[in-house]
Amino acid sequence: MKLTLRNLLAFIYAIILIALGFVTRAKRKALEGEYILSLYFHSPSKKLFEGIIKWFLKNGFHFISVKDIELIMKGNKPFPRGAVILTIDDGWLSNEENVVAIANKYEIPVTIFVSTEPVENGSFWWSYVDIARRQKLTVYKPEHLKKLSNDERLKIVKVLMGNVHLRRQAMTVEQIKRIAVSKYVTIGGHTVTHPILINCEDDESFNEIKDSKRELEDWLQTEVNVFAYPNGDFSLREVNYLHQLNFKLGFTTEETYLTKEKIGFNYHLPRFYIYEDATLAENICRMTGVWGKAKF
Repeated sequence: MKLTLRNLLAFIYAIILIALGFVTRAKRKALEGEYILSLYFHSPSKKLFEGIIKWFLKNGFHFISVKDIELIMKGNKPFPRGAVILTIDDGWLSNEENVVAIANKYEIPVTIFVSTEPVENGSFWWSYVDIARRQKLTVYKPEHLKKLSNDERLKIVKVLMGNVHLRRQAMTVEQIKRIAVSKYVTIGGHTVTHPILINCEDDESFNEIKDSKRELEDWLQTEVNVFAYPNGDFSLREVNYLHQLNFKLGFTTEETYLTKEKIGFNYHLPRFYIYEDATLAENICRMTGVWGKAKF
């Protein structure tokens, strides 16, 4: 973790929240079964991922899988007390060592949502943009391209990919196959190219979801029926597509608790984001849902 002014101020804020009992109250409500803590990461370090698992275990929590969520949703399993669900977005190269190995060690379930094109080509489109900008090959930032139509974004990124070389950032197909063998790992869909789905035309959005499902199922020879929306952006159109394609669950980036009421909306499941470059104190506040919500 980098010692920046932002992290220092965030650490102080986190310590205040913890000292004032916000985390204790949120933890108690989760342990009493008022809600499930639903979390997502991207490329956490081994220290961060293991540290968070240890914190939850030390504080009396247990971990559930996406299959458990489906059973709870259908009424075939009671709403749990002290439950946590762990998910990972994108399919980063580091996930095998820093996430899967730790999940196997502690025997806890984790779901990894994989974008298929980076797995095949090596890197994620926003990384090409970042490098190209540092090399003064473009004035765009990834957040700028996220606001464009998908067709415009693809045209710009295609040019940059031809002028920038990156080391592999995503897992390989063989790694995806290898980690999927673990009984603690579920692989989910996350589109082909990781577009902003609401910026896509109807057929683009549908094919991004459908083709990623088809590719993953071809690699793994098993059904892929859970999905996470890239960047958390979706509309009723994408919800309908998930239903048409027989996905069971769809995860958003809405940072709120997974309550008994929300679990009924199976394509709108919320998740708290865990920052990779933040202190454990800050992430404890984030994963218990008190970050930014405290009222003084």
